[in-house]
Amino acid sequence: MKLNNLTSLDPAEVARGVKGLAGASRLDHSVWREFHEDWEALAIESEQLRMRLMLNGKLPLADRAADFSHGGLTETEAMATVRLTQGFFRRTVLSAYQAQCCVTSNPLTELLVASHILPWASHPEHRANPRNGLCLSRLYDGAFDRGLITFDDNYRLVLGRRIRDHLTSQTIHDSFAPYEGKALTLPEKFRPDQRFLDEHRKNLFRGA
Repeated sequence: MKLNNLTSLDPAEVARGVKGLAGASRLDHSVWREFHEDWEALAIESEQLRMRLMLNGKLPLADRAADFSHGGLTETEAMATVRLTQGFFRRTVLSAYQAQCCVTSNPLTELLVASHILPWASHPEHRANPRNGLCLSRLYDGAFDRGLITFDDNYRLVLGRRIRDHLTSQTIHDSFAPYEGKALTLPEKFRPDQRFLDEHRKNLFRGA
């Protein structure tokens, strides 16, 4: 019931017809504002709780091994904060997209990246915001990060000039041409923010 109270405060859920419960309290509103307005604080707190569970042996061994492999217990405080934020962002984005590339449907998690729409370095306020994320294969993440591709107002793939100039290459053609104009697969939760995609098209995309 508490989760359904919080659902009633989520504009993204309300927009898709999920109303939740009408009994949200003043504290529910306060908690929603606290975390919804500061995704990084939520990410850090969430990951710290996850780490506590890990140390208590309450997470699957594979999850514990993955976390230790990132050096989370030996990082400096600043680097640990970065790792916590990155871990939260990756898990949240991949979960939202059911661990598949939203363009190609590639399901190999080893080849998937939680790609930031607005870059990590220039938009620290959106580093942990899952609506600033896309689940992309490593190839598409690289192309998106370098402005070689983008998505239009209808979430359809747009190829940049650099890729279009190389479509005569069989490798480039086979990797990109079949998906040109195709709408990405949208998640039920944490749909990518069109304002962020607008900024990517205007400031990062290298031209159609």
